[in-house]
Amino acid sequence: RRSISGDGELVIISGASGSGKTMLATEFGKYVAAGGGIVLSGKFDQLKQGKPFSALASAFDLYCGNLMRDSGPLRTAEVALKLISSLGKEVYHLARIIPNLAIMLGPSKSELISHDQEVFANPQKRLQYLLCQFVDVISSSFDAPVTLFLDDLQWADIASIDAVNQLLFTPDLSSSLSKRSNRFFFFGCCREGGINEQHPLWSVFCHANLLHVKYSNLQLRCFEEDTLNVMVSETLRLSPRLTWALSSIVYRKTKGNPLFVSRLMLSLSKNGLLRPNLKRRRWEWDEEKIQSQKLPDDVAMFITNSIESQTEDVKSSISVLSCFGASVDSAFIKTLEKALDRNLCDSLDKAVAEGLLDKVDDKYHFSHDRIQETAYSMMDQLNRCNFHFKYGMALAPLADGKGDDGILLTAANQLNLAGPEAVQDKSQYVIVASLNLRAGKKAMEMSDFVAAYFYFDNGISFLRKKHWEEYYALSLELFDLAAKCALTNGDTVSLQLLYEQVLTYGRTFEDKLNVMYFSTCALAFSSRLPESIEKGLDI
Repeated sequence: RRSISGDGELVIISGASGSGKTMLATEFGKYVAAGGGIVLSGKFDQLKQGKPFSALASAFDLYCGNLMRDSGPLRTAEVALKLISSLGKEVYHLARIIPNLAIMLGPSKSELISHDQEVFANPQKRLQYLLCQFVDVISSSFDAPVTLFLDDLQWADIASIDAVNQLLFTPDLSSSLSKRSNRFFFFGCCREGGINEQHPLWSVFCHANLLHVKYSNLQLRCFEEDTLNVMVSETLRLSPRLTWALSSIVYRKTKGNPLFVSRLMLSLSKNGLLRPNLKRRRWEWDEEKIQSQKLPDDVAMFITNSIESQTEDVKSSISVLSCFGASVDSAFIKTLEKALDRNLCDSLDKAVAEGLLDKVDDKYHFSHDRIQETAYSMMDQLNRCNFHFKYGMALAPLADGKGDDGILLTAANQLNLAGPEAVQDKSQYVIVASLNLRAGKKAMEMSDFVAAYFYFDNGISFLRKKHWEEYYALSLELFDLAAKCALTNGDTVSLQLLYEQVLTYGRTFEDKLNVMYFSTCALAFSSRLPESIEKGLDI
């Protein structure tokens, strides 16, 4: 309600894994939407950290998709025209990371493509500014406050959090007020202990304190025994007095962890220990058998046992899915089936029936992040690396530059998760390095120079001895672009190391010129202008 008046505000929901953070946030989002507010929702993923602005881009992309579906072509065209009017040709840079926005823009997109090569001093700042303008446009178009929800903030990347900083704290340039007038509200979820002073989100807290922006931290705890009994009572539609004995057993076994409680109740029902009695028209249970069940002490082991009880094809498919994060599009699963030459969908559908996965909006989601993490951790480190490498190499031929950029970035991420140690054939080193070069260029196009540097650096790590002699052009381009990203990111230490390598192995003055220019710029940016001028004159 406060954000409707024009104030920015942020709320962080924290708690142990399985404490119900995402569920609470989802219900709040429904409440906001029912009141006419605009809700943008995204999720960070530990295994997708290399993808530029992954959570923010997915939030805006989902909103654009819903807008086209729910508001009709006329309203969609009106918003698209306002975006073009407000941002001009710059809107194309948003379309690069928001596929549904490109669809919204329609034929006008072709007029913007030629703008792609324009030089810009700080592309990441530009993208942050454009996202702020996007929020202003949709807020004014529908005369509604904008709420951004980002889940699993403990995995947040610096670029995305910098964009959140801009959205929350940068004044609206079209307003004479000293604060944003777009009525923006940010809330997110993170695991207890997942945020410290080194985490990118810490800067948001610091800015909130400095600028006196309202900030709240909600901490969720596990159920107390009385609360758990109320939940069981309402679920089974029985008096709390009748469910107390069952609730006490469940509480002792789960310590009140909501995820553990829900998985245990489902397990009891599946095994016939909690069942409906049609004659008595109520649920009944066998207290002695439930009490005698040997259960692990934590939810992770309980989920491990649940996965282990599945058939081999279901376990194998869940393991494959867990290597790609908490959720995967059905279309990507089809692509993966083609790449691996095996069926996955049938087994995944069985996992959906078992309650381990959900299938919503043509996406497979693990029912909870903890299930994905458990499935992933059930593979030992060596097997995980080998699987990542296998999947990355299988996807690499499909990342031909003609289709979805996501295949390229996913293939590169899988190979980087595996690392150089997983390479089985010497020729694969060059393939992976070249793939990282392409992925880094794509990240630069998306204005995420942190992710771009990540790809170039990984590409360099896959180069073997004598690479300057045997693969000179590839080596030079990787080092050049890595140096450019290091300069943009303010990483002068990495820039110096890259600079020294190119100066040592570069064959011509022209080949060394780029890194010499980057080094000169770094001196100027570090307030060492005399040294910068002297170096420039030497060049």
